[in-house]
Amino acid sequence: MFRILLTAALLLSPLAHADIRLPKLIGEGMVLQRDTAIPLWGWADADEAVEVRFNGQLVGQVKTKDGRWMLQLPAQQAGGPHQLSFKGRNLIELKDIYFGDVWVASGQSNMELEMIRVAEAYPEDLTSANYPLIRQFKVPQEYNFKAPQQDFSGGEWVSANPKSIDNFSALAFYFGRDLFQHNGVPIGILNNALGGSPVEAWMSEEALRPFPEALAEGIKFRDDQLIQSITAADKSKNDQWYGDLQRRDPGLTSKTPWYSENLDDNNWQNFSVPGFRPEPFTGVWWLRKTIDLTAAQAKEAKILRLGSIVDADEVYINGKQVGNTTYMYPPRRYELPAGALKAGTNLIAVRVTSTNGKTGLIPDKPYWIGTDANPLPLTGQWKMQTAAAAQNLPGDTFIRWKPLGLYNGLLAPLTSLPIKGVIWYQGESNVGAYKDYQPRFTAMIRDWRAKWAQGTGQQNQFPFLFVQLANYLEKTPAPVDSSWAGLREAQRQSLSETNTAMVVAIDKGEWNDIHPVDKKTLGQRLALAARAVALGEKVGYQGPELESVMAEGSQLKLNFNHSGKSLVLKGTGNSFAIAGADGQYRWAKVQLKEQQLLLSHPDIKTPVKVRYAWADNPEAVLFNSEGLPAGPFEAAAKSKLDPK
Repeated sequence: MFRILLTAALLLSPLAHADIRLPKLIGEGMVLQRDTAIPLWGWADADEAVEVRFNGQLVGQVKTKDGRWMLQLPAQQAGGPHQLSFKGRNLIELKDIYFGDVWVASGQSNMELEMIRVAEAYPEDLTSANYPLIRQFKVPQEYNFKAPQQDFSGGEWVSANPKSIDNFSALAFYFGRDLFQHNGVPIGILNNALGGSPVEAWMSEEALRPFPEALAEGIKFRDDQLIQSITAADKSKNDQWYGDLQRRDPGLTSKTPWYSENLDDNNWQNFSVPGFRPEPFTGVWWLRKTIDLTAAQAKEAKILRLGSIVDADEVYINGKQVGNTTYMYPPRRYELPAGALKAGTNLIAVRVTSTNGKTGLIPDKPYWIGTDANPLPLTGQWKMQTAAAAQNLPGDTFIRWKPLGLYNGLLAPLTSLPIKGVIWYQGESNVGAYKDYQPRFTAMIRDWRAKWAQGTGQQNQFPFLFVQLANYLEKTPAPVDSSWAGLREAQRQSLSETNTAMVVAIDKGEWNDIHPVDKKTLGQRLALAARAVALGEKVGYQGPELESVMAEGSQLKLNFNHSGKSLVLKGTGNSFAIAGADGQYRWAKVQLKEQQLLLSHPDIKTPVKVRYAWADNPEAVLFNSEGLPAGPFEAAAKSKLDPK
């Protein structure tokens, strides 16, 4: 009986049918790169003959070798729709195929950040997103340390429309939309970005060999048992830490919970929202606030906005939980269920969990209840009470960020498909080791190009366009050294690689959010860079670039190259700093005279160095007349007597 069942199972399995199988990238609705031969490949049984037709016309026949088959589709012009069919022992037919420009959208969370996260800023861009020829393939986020993978576990091509747009990379969408609106060429987006990922995770074994410590760390995770043990240990640690707080929190365990309308909170402390607790605190604490609403207001209110909270929160209205967020970065925007609010007095209670000392509700964020058009403010006085203190929660291992894993799992399967180029937004996770970034980043760029050349059989120096890190964190009153500035400089130095371009973003960040909302402007700037570098158009995409620094007495004179008609100085605040031989930088007095900047400081008689926008959160003041900002720089001055 067992043999009969086993035989039946084998006959019903995909292997028993010996069907040809396509990679997930080769699917209905795909966008293929125009004007280049396209490899078409898949898998089947040994010696199986595969016939491929394009729009009904025979492309070729090929036999499977070592379980894999491949042939090439001749180069096609932009346009569609087209059909492809693959016939072996089974038949696969794909429709709605277009040829256009295919871009890999990669990096960490600022590339991954989806359109739904910018909905408040650009609501019409989501509701009007009807672009059937802008299509995204979202790569499954599955790392692998053992070997470059040949395929993904899933994924499909999705066109941009109001129902699907929420899940598009915001930066990639705005980039693609600008290009499509410019020339009407279909856009394919291969979105494999993953939040928090350092550059080493995107490097192959070959690219990592000059960096043996990083390579050794990646190879270590080829041990499945190690991954399982670390994952289990992290889970156990977290379960124990959060579980202990859950058990010790009187806000949850008391006869009258702290989210109850019946709780008397008159003896609680006052707390001003937004704001941070004045002393370091790890554990759980609660906030409560009552608001009075009319019947109309209670019925109309659909949204609760609680800015951003360090670190996690659970939110209750009138005794019922309406939302929770498990870490600090996401904006707290909670959709309220019908009937959550009532006419008269309503109670909002927030359980805040702090994992590492600093905790609070971040300033300069929205705090209100109601609707986008009619928000009722929640800033000001709340009631606050500590529930249970704890030791700091040790960090997780985050195996998915280890060297090699994302290259093998999220990047390698893409390299058989020709592309127009790469757009990249990454670097935040490497700020702490910014001195190592430039050699690793450039090694990665070279390696990706080499791997695509191997995968497609074509010479490949495709454009690699990247975003320099945006301004972030609090401003400093005096010039200081900055790891964020150091990482930006490493990115600037990476422009030594051929066919690269960098988009400056120091005017589009947010001091209190590592994920700034304005992905639209950065997408437009990337599209300008693509038009210049990838499409060969004569279009300016760079702001002013430092050409020379000349020392003349107590002044430094700065000259710039720029594509606009003129330099534009938007204020003369704390952006330019100069130093004498002692290396101590001071904010400079700045004058714009005949398209030249003159810098001086009364206490520096002989300046020899200059820095611009050299800070975590610099003030961007220098632009060209096209509105493109100058990027940060540091430079030593030359004197008139020293022309070298």
